[in-house]
Amino acid sequence: MRLTSTALLLVFAAALAGCNDTLESATYDTPKVSNKVEQPLPGRILAEIQKKGMERNSPIMLRIFKEEGKLEVWKAKTNNRFDLIASYDICAWSGRLGPKVKEGDRQAPEGFYPLTPYHLNPNSKYFLAINTGFPNRFDQANGRSGTNLMIHGACSSSGCYSMTDAQILEIYAFARDAFKGGQTSIQLQAFPFRMTAENMARHRHSQHIEFWKMLKVGYDQFEVTKRPPEVNVCEKKYVFNQVAAEGQSFAAQAACPPMSTPPALEMAMAGHNAAYDKAYDKALKKFDGKIWYDPTEAERKALVADLRRSRAKDLAFAPTGSALKAGKLLDIDDVDPATLSAPDGAAAVNRMANNASGNGTAAPMSTPGNAAPVANQAATAQAAPGTQTASNIPVPQPNPLAPPQAAAAPEAPTSKKPFWKLWQSE
Repeated sequence: MRLTSTALLLVFAAALAGCNDTLESATYDTPKVSNKVEQPLPGRILAEIQKKGMERNSPIMLRIFKEEGKLEVWKAKTNNRFDLIASYDICAWSGRLGPKVKEGDRQAPEGFYPLTPYHLNPNSKYFLAINTGFPNRFDQANGRSGTNLMIHGACSSSGCYSMTDAQILEIYAFARDAFKGGQTSIQLQAFPFRMTAENMARHRHSQHIEFWKMLKVGYDQFEVTKRPPEVNVCEKKYVFNQVAAEGQSFAAQAACPPMSTPPALEMAMAGHNAAYDKAYDKALKKFDGKIWYDPTEAERKALVADLRRSRAKDLAFAPTGSALKAGKLLDIDDVDPATLSAPDGAAAVNRMANNASGNGTAAPMSTPGNAAPVANQAATAQAAPGTQTASNIPVPQPNPLAPPQAAAAPEAPTSKKPFWKLWQSE
């Protein structure tokens, strides 16, 4: 009994600190391979890579959709446009929809994160791990805190995105091969859900809607260009695919410099936004008088209770169910009015959904997510600070046979080593 209590205390401590490899053994569905770090991608994936006109070591991009519980791997084709190559069901993610704000809140990050070879952890006790890079420059500028937020194996999460060991073996191999091919920074895009007009309308009452509208600009631009967007941060906001005026640069907490969108991209987005506006208006009518209830982590876990009981002796095994299946639409008239007060300013982004309804809500969206001015557009935090040039911006290309280019702006590895490499010599 004492040993069991001690083990439970260790697990609880790990939950507060994040996925920090404190467990002595945390594996699930562990593949029997001789060298997990160098294990090649399986033949079925290699065949699909060849079929789609990709090189084995071409650049990749990762996309996460919390509500749906999906992690996608996108890979560059020879025309430098990315295509979906693999999709995985996330075994476990903790917290609720919304960004991570502070250490111990159990939230998994949302945003745009650059991953370098330094973010790979081959020695994780969760089989294999990739550090998400939280907090990025946007998170730091907004005072957000947290450490050791990973994509890892073992199907157990405390602020991380946890896969099965078999899944992370493949995801790790995708990243390893891309780095071997010369990619210096892999873009991780972590979203609460697919940012379609219907989903944005369904979640329009969420306290996080302004933050999500900011992320949606980068989401949309990838949907149009099929290239990871250039990312910068200024005025504590993401900005996507913006070219700073000559001699100007981006700084996370400083005012945004004079900047512009490449004309080809601007024209392509105008057509996309017009179609979105029509779809959003239609979705508003569908969800009129309704509010979406975002389920708690406990409610999601209840959906997979039988699976959890089947491995009750494994303290590390903690799958979570789908937020889509556990959530539900409610009549807005049946919701406590106290939960509908509109937060102001940064509170709309940072306040966690802790009340029983799961929706401390902002005022409904009056305009779709792409209606913000260029200076306020969302962007990814992976580009290094500095002046952007039009040649770096992914714009629609009329020639599908254009020679490959770098998939994302290179970012020099941080001088601070990840915690698991501190013991290594320079």
